Amino acid sequence: MFAYIARRILWAIPFMFAVSLIAFALITAPPGDYLTSFAATLAQSGDIVDEARLDALRERYGFDQPFLVQYFHWIGGVLQGDFGISFEWQQPVGQLIWERMALSVTLALATLMFTWAVALPIGIYSAVRKYSVGDYFFTTIGFIGLATPNFLFALVLMYVAVVYFGSDVSGLFSEEYKDAPWSLAKIGDLAAHIWIPVIILGTSATASLVRIMRANLLDELYRPYVTTARAKGLSEFRLIMKYPVRIAINPFISTIGWAFPQLISGAVITAFVLSLPTSGPLMLQALLAQDMYLAGAFILLLCCLSIVGMLVSDILLAVIDPRIRFR
Repeated sequence: MFAYIARRILWAIPFMFAVSLIAFALITAPPGDYLTSFAATLAQSGDIVDEARLDALRERYGFDQPFLVQYFHWIGGVLQGDFGISFEWQQPVGQLIWERMALSVTLALATLMFTWAVALPIGIYSAVRKYSVGDYFFTTIGFIGLATPNFLFALVLMYVAVVYFGSDVSGLFSEEYKDAPWSLAKIGDLAAHIWIPVIILGTSATASLVRIMRANLLDELYRPYVTTARAKGLSEFRLIMKYPVRIAINPFISTIGWAFPQLISGAVITAFVLSLPTSGPLMLQALLAQDMYLAGAFILLLCCLSIVGMLVSDILLAVIDPRIRFR
């Protein structure tokens, strides 16, 4: 196991180098640069565009340098913990991204736990009690969850939370805690607000995993090893949880690899609707403004989360499923 983990970490180094190079190329691929967008914004507002000033800024930020020179300047700083300066915000990228990434990871973890806690027992029930009233009910709810866009569900849930529960649905913190230092009171305020985006983001994933769990478990329930275990006198609950569920749960484990980056990058519209201070809106703004250091830092961190998620997923699969072994 340790040798496998060491190999995966070593393989991650060239993979991250290649991904960072591709990400930086994609960010700088559109015509122009940040200063081009900045000049266009000034022109639209009626301000005078000073070409001499733009040329000086272009030389200062290195936009006049070849692509590889710009890339190695950026990645060299990243390896030293310096992600560069955000052109649009005029602040170090590290100060802008860490709190937002921490909130995004917290939201993703909470959503993943909610998804598992709901989808796993419902999927098992639907498979064991197939074609029952409960199975049809959860199937109908699952199809509705898959068909409903997150942003539309967000608007409905915001209305319900405000009208019937009197909850503050704007952002992840109350006004008095938005800029306050972290404390137990701020963590409690976060817990009081995070349930709305967790339900919104977890609904479609939960509906999908319920269908997957039901289908996989139905394939396992009628295998010969289940019949043999039942003939030996095992209780029905212990039999189901110890053997077929252990095999059918593999798709749940494998979702860890893509769940984090998908939840972080795929919740942009929901984050805008709920005014969430997460990484999605800031990353979209950085991409639109061609703020390459800020956008590149987000993309690089998402790739790191994907690598860590896939590694954790592979390890858990080997622990849970005896058929899987590392070679």
